[in-house]
Amino acid sequence: MIKYSIAIVDDEEIIRDALDITLSNEFNVSLFENAESFLASIENRTPDLVLMDIGLPVMNGIEALEIVKEKTNDIPVIMITAYEDISMVIQSMKIGAFDFILKPINPDILELTIKKAISSIALIKEVKILQEKFLQDNQPCFIGESKNIEDVMDFINMVAKSPDTPIMILGETGTGKELIAKAIHARSPVFQGPFIPVNCSAFPEDLIESELFGYESGAFTGANKQGKKGFIEEADAGTLFFDEVADLSLAGQAKLLRFLETGEFYKVGGTKKYHVRTRVVSATNKKIEELVKKEKFRKDLYFRLCVIKAEIPSLNERKEDIMPLAKHFLHEFNQKFSKTLKGFSQEAEEHLLSYEFTGNARELKNMIERAVLVAKTDRLELDGLKGSSSSLNDKGISEPKPRQDLGPEGINLDKLLENTEKKFMEQALALSKGNESKAARLLNMNHHTFRYRWKKISNK
Repeated sequence: MIKYSIAIVDDEEIIRDALDITLSNEFNVSLFENAESFLASIENRTPDLVLMDIGLPVMNGIEALEIVKEKTNDIPVIMITAYEDISMVIQSMKIGAFDFILKPINPDILELTIKKAISSIALIKEVKILQEKFLQDNQPCFIGESKNIEDVMDFINMVAKSPDTPIMILGETGTGKELIAKAIHARSPVFQGPFIPVNCSAFPEDLIESELFGYESGAFTGANKQGKKGFIEEADAGTLFFDEVADLSLAGQAKLLRFLETGEFYKVGGTKKYHVRTRVVSATNKKIEELVKKEKFRKDLYFRLCVIKAEIPSLNERKEDIMPLAKHFLHEFNQKFSKTLKGFSQEAEEHLLSYEFTGNARELKNMIERAVLVAKTDRLELDGLKGSSSSLNDKGISEPKPRQDLGPEGINLDKLLENTEKKFMEQALALSKGNESKAARLLNMNHHTFRYRWKKISNK
């Protein structure tokens, strides 16, 4: 059983001793006779819970409470007062006190108040464990030693504190924009709500409204009899992530803007007004400010989405992170393919450090996966990285060779491209045992784009 720590801050020795005797069997108790000594102690060790007298000498309890809340908002602070001064109690609660108790202290009330505080602590700790687990499970885009990646992590910790401030993430393909959006969600007050990704490039213009807002029963021919929830409704009390938001049509932009201004919308074919509260995060690999100047992206929508802007550095801008990332991927694929590669040859390492990554961490991951899969020695060699067993384009992505030449009779190019796409999607799904996310990675595609295109092509 966890033994929580409690700091007791009171200038009356008899109160400190009585609380110590009462609580020391269940808790690790620390005693302080003034606020100054207590505040000095939390620089090195933070207690789980604080019992603090309001009427302390020199620095009073309310002043000390303000400093505690500036340092950390996670510690429940129970204020103790010798008289029921309503204004002092209200002031302490506004600052962030968990609760208050009156002197002389009633043991039953003390026990009940501490139990409530402990429940709050347990919940906070559980959420933190889940948040840290998420970052560990999704850490590739955060691995590194550069100042750039430190700045990214500082940014995540800062902006995540708000439950609803819109954020726009800018960065090249493969920099981990969706992972960063998920990390913001995981560290935010809406962490326990849903994270709903929306791939804006995957929607035909005539489906945008029904996909975003949903539709009522019988809204149009072929509509589901029960109606349908849209992405926005699914994201209520959570985070709504618009991936590749610059690809949204002007009509789609107008519809989205109306929702962002009011938080309200109507489903297609409906008259009932819905209200949703969600954190909106958007991302694009395009130069969106130039699109605004060219009137291809609405200026008013841009300002709605871009209250906070984060530019994610490319892998080429943080060369010192390449090898830590590469070693992480090597370990990951050693486990996946039951191999025991011990590292990289000097030539392989030099190649990685001099390579221009146009696909960033995603491209590096693909390179390492292929190289580990074909490796025949105990180290990853240059030939494996360069993909000598397959045809690679300048991005390091395997390209199929044309199967036929254009004859005088011509070809049906649309049909050929459709058949080729379907064949490789089928192969990717077979190799990944039906896992669409893994299949998308094999084809260097976004998961949501893969799902949309596969559904479209397989229904023909």
